[in-house]
Amino acid sequence: MASLREIKERIASVRSTRKITSAMKMVAAAKLHRAQRNIGALVPYAEELGHITSHLVGGEGVPSIPLATPREVGKVTVVGFASNGTLCGAYNGNVVRRTVKAVGEWRGEGAEVDVRAVGEQLAKGVRREGVMCVDGYEELSDRPTYEMAAEMAQRFMDDYLAGRTDRVELVYYKFLSAGTQNLVCETLLPVEVGGGEGHGAVGTEYILEPGREELIATIIPRQITLKLYTAALSASASEHAARMIAMQLATDNADKLIGELALEYNKQRQQAITTELLDIMGGQNRQ
Repeated sequence: MASLREIKERIASVRSTRKITSAMKMVAAAKLHRAQRNIGALVPYAEELGHITSHLVGGEGVPSIPLATPREVGKVTVVGFASNGTLCGAYNGNVVRRTVKAVGEWRGEGAEVDVRAVGEQLAKGVRREGVMCVDGYEELSDRPTYEMAAEMAQRFMDDYLAGRTDRVELVYYKFLSAGTQNLVCETLLPVEVGGGEGHGAVGTEYILEPGREELIATIIPRQITLKLYTAALSASASEHAARMIAMQLATDNADKLIGELALEYNKQRQQAITTELLDIMGGQNRQ
């Protein structure tokens, strides 16, 4: 049985740890709020760009779109989004397992797979599983910006057009709310473009300047970049949400442990007081 001093020292240690977890929870909550704001501002733009693309590729006389043309898959690039840090529950572990699973599925179909890891924890995790990967995208995990996403997307588009890859897939947590994030595997290239007239009035005729081909050549790469940027923002928001929940659970467990230790401390102190009283009364009776 631990002594009163040992219990008191352990209570102080747990209280110190609780301060850290509580502070980390507040920091994660602040970062999550900022990430939610960024995603909320991006959604209307992404939806409008999708409507414009649908209108451009709908109807007759649509030119061939190289970035949207599927072909036989011989080489695949799998891009996984995780975090640089830890203490975010099962977030990183789940991304690692889904990435390794995607690699195994494509290799089972005879494809050559190239893995790009966004986040230090993903790079370490897949390597532990025996999967080689290319890292160096840590900054995109910490502070995702459109410029970094555009640079990365341009590399993938160049590889696709040059035939160095036949498919690019993204593995990341799609952020829905602070309590709900879904782990998904989505295709970045070839880009999927829908037909139709978009959200405008039925039968509306648009004047396209400088022309449909020029607009498609501009909008399709932008749509690819936007999808990659959205994945990076969504993964970042999901990481902060996972860390906030993990730190909240750790703080709750610390509170529970402090209560249990305090109860044990009071029991032993009361027992010590009772023992001392009995000794005093026993001495008086002997006199």
